[in-house]
Amino acid sequence: MKNQKRNTILFTYLVLGLLFLFFTNISLGSVTIPFEEIFHSLCGSQASKSTWEYIIMDYRLPKAITVILVGIGLSISGLLMQTLFRNPLAGPYVLGLSSGASLGVAFVILGAGLLPPFLREIVLSSYGIVLASTIGSSCVLLAVLLVSIRLRDTMTILIVGLMFGSLSSAIVGTLSFFSTAEQLQKFTFWSLGNLGNLSWTSIVILAVCVLAGLLLSLASIKPLNALLLGENYARSLGLNYNKARLIIIFSTSILAGSITTFAGPIAFIGLAVPHIAKLLFHTSNHTILFWSTLLLGAIIMLICDTISQVPGGEIILPINAVTSIFGAPIVIWLLIRKQKMIG
Repeated sequence: MKNQKRNTILFTYLVLGLLFLFFTNISLGSVTIPFEEIFHSLCGSQASKSTWEYIIMDYRLPKAITVILVGIGLSISGLLMQTLFRNPLAGPYVLGLSSGASLGVAFVILGAGLLPPFLREIVLSSYGIVLASTIGSSCVLLAVLLVSIRLRDTMTILIVGLMFGSLSSAIVGTLSFFSTAEQLQKFTFWSLGNLGNLSWTSIVILAVCVLAGLLLSLASIKPLNALLLGENYARSLGLNYNKARLIIIFSTSILAGSITTFAGPIAFIGLAVPHIAKLLFHTSNHTILFWSTLLLGAIIMLICDTISQVPGGEIILPINAVTSIFGAPIVIWLLIRKQKMIG
């Protein structure tokens, strides 16, 4: 009863914190917009300045929604992978989806010089890069799913995913060696992650993919709890292990693949947030971990994006750098604190 009350209070704080950070993220940047003006704009009446209205509705609101979707999707997919493989270092990209997407984008950006000028402009457009990323991650997804059907050992699937990642990285490295400085710069910018250039159409597609992945993940909560004690125990409870594993891999692939396609590879969030949720709520029950990881992923991603906007400055820091610099020390501190409490 005491734990239930504590969890309710924590969830209340997380929801309130998410709402506050959502408005803070829209408010801060090179131009600071008062909360009151944001409320007016979001409620249908325009802000007092037309420039503020434009900034809110055409740039910061879409970006904030993208940030929340990315934080939720990567955090949940990280939780799924850590439980499935029983490995605290597993993340959303452990199956090689990020490397496959990077390979597709590398072929487009680094190999565009071999194409005719009219075709080069098409493939180097934002839609061309999204399509290339989708094809790359989809090919890896298909390969991993085929392997997961044929192999019984879950750890072998993890190794196969890592091998796909290594192979993709090797090909990207070879393409980089023969590329110009301009091509390398463009590919590097993509690999650092970008949350601010999505159209409303792209956001809707991303939201549908994230929602589909979340629904599959939600349906996997009982199998995930059973898997905590091992594969044999889960089978003894009557769990169809192969089916559950396939659903978990597929939901992770939808979440991580769609996010990488539209926002690029985002580091740290999927690996660290599940650990923060476990340390904060002191539980391994996925009924609680699912919602706590979801909220914490959105909150931490909003914090990182707000920092990357450098409030009051004219520059925007790479989101990948901010997530790692901001997040890694927090996780190290939490783990040290946990060890002290155990000791």
